Amino acid sequence: MQIIPSSMLPERDEGALRQFLEACRDTARAKGHFQIASISLAVKHIAPLAVLQSIYEPEELHCYIERAADDEAVAAAEAVVQGRFNGVERFALVKAFAEEILENTIAVGDLSEAFTGPHFFTAFSFDDSVPEGAAFPAATVFLPRWQVSRSKGKYGAVANLKIEADTDIDSLVVRVWGAYRKFGAFDYLPNEVKEPSPQPKIESRRKLASGVYPNAVECALEAIKEGAYEKIVLARSIELLGDRPWQPLDALNRLRERFAGCFTFSFSGDTSSSFIGATPERLLQIRHGRLLTEAIAGSAPRGQTASEDAKHARALLESGKDLREHICVRDSILRRLEKVGVEGKAESNPQLLLLANVQHLRTRIEAEVGEAVHLLDILPEMHPTPAVGGSPREAALPCIADLEQIDRGLYAGVVGWFNHLNEGEMVVGIRSALIEGKKACLYAGAGIVEGSDPDKEMRETEMKLGALLDVLSSS
Repeated sequence: MQIIPSSMLPERDEGALRQFLEACRDTARAKGHFQIASISLAVKHIAPLAVLQSIYEPEELHCYIERAADDEAVAAAEAVVQGRFNGVERFALVKAFAEEILENTIAVGDLSEAFTGPHFFTAFSFDDSVPEGAAFPAATVFLPRWQVSRSKGKYGAVANLKIEADTDIDSLVVRVWGAYRKFGAFDYLPNEVKEPSPQPKIESRRKLASGVYPNAVECALEAIKEGAYEKIVLARSIELLGDRPWQPLDALNRLRERFAGCFTFSFSGDTSSSFIGATPERLLQIRHGRLLTEAIAGSAPRGQTASEDAKHARALLESGKDLREHICVRDSILRRLEKVGVEGKAESNPQLLLLANVQHLRTRIEAEVGEAVHLLDILPEMHPTPAVGGSPREAALPCIADLEQIDRGLYAGVVGWFNHLNEGEMVVGIRSALIEGKKACLYAGAGIVEGSDPDKEMRETEMKLGALLDVLSSS
C-alpha cells in the first residue's frame, strides 16, 4: 500500500482532492489495474450508528460493531469491492483478496489514529460451507465506500474510492467533497437522522426443530459417556413473524442501550438480510502487535436482589460442571494459538462476567504477535472455539447439525474487521438474530459436558433467547 504524507491531505481544498484523484487514475492506467484511493480525516463529534441510519439502504452491505464499555464504535457502508467465498480455504481466500486490494491502494491522511486507513469488514458462517439459498455465504468481505468511527473520544471518517482508467474525476470530486463536508459537521438535523419506525407486533412465534432439543442433549450426554467427545454446544432457534418488516438498526440501538458490556453488531448483505446481536464474546483482537482473546464458558442467571445475585455467582464459581466446561474452552484456545506459533498467557483463575440477564465465567488470554503471523492465519485455528462448537473439535463439530436440525448460518460464526496494519477485532455471533423482512430468527445455545442436565440446558437457552426476544417485542 502506498501512503501519501498527511501534509498532502486532500480535504484542505477541492483542487488538492482533484489532483490526488487524478494521480490515482494515472496509476490505474500505468498498472492496468484499478486503484483504491483511501482518504482519512478527523472530524468533530459524530455518532457512527446515527450516520449509518442516515445512509442505510437494505440492499447495500454494511457492518456496525460497538462496545460501549471500550468507548469504540465503527460503522461501514456500501461496498467498493467485495468478495464471497465458500469452502475450507475461505479464511485464506479472504486474506488473499485483501492483500491484492492493498497492493493497489493509495492512502492519504493522518493514519496514526484508530480506524484510519482502509479497513475490511467480514463475516464468516459457523460452517465452512452453507446450503444453497442461505442468507449469507460461508465468508463475506468488503471494503466500504464510507466508514465513520469513534474511539476514546476521537472521531474519524474514511472514504474509499475505486479509481479506474476511465473514471470521471470531476463527478467523483463533487460527490466526495459533499460527503466530507457533511461528515465534517454532522448536525443531526431531523431530516438527516431517520426516526425509528414503529416496532412490529409479533403475529406468530414458533420453535424451529420443535421438540428436538431435549432429546439432542440426551444423545450428546450418551456420546460423552462413551468417550466420543468431551464437550458439544447445541443451539436452538425460534422464528418470529411481525406485522411489518423489522428495522434492524432500530433493534440494534435497543440492544446497545441494554447491553453496554457486550459487543453489539449488525452485518448486512445485499439481499435485505441483516444479522444483529449483542455478544459477550470477543474471539480475537490484535492491536499494536498484542493479541487479546477470552475464554467464556459457564453460565448462571442474574438475581433479582444483591443477595440472590451473589448466591448465583458463588454457585457458578463452585460448579464442577461449569468449571470443567470453562477449562475445556481455555485449554483449547491455548493449544490452538500454539499451533500458529503464538504463546498465549491466561489468567490464573476465571472471573465473573456480569451482563444484564446472565453471568459467565471468563478468563482473559494475551499474547505477543509478530508481523509474520496474520490475523487471518490465526482465525481458522480459533474458530470455532469449544464455547460454540465442542472439544475435541474434530469429533464434536460433525455431530452438531444432525443433533440440532437447524441451519446456524452466521450464528456462532465470526463478525469483525481487519486493516492494513494486521490489526483487527473479531467477535463471536451469539445472542443473535437473522432479520429478513417480517421474519426474525433468534438463536441461543448451551454447552453440554458430563453432568449437564437437559432441563437446565433448556432453561439456559430460554434465558439467552429472552434477551433478544425482549428487545424485538418491546415498544
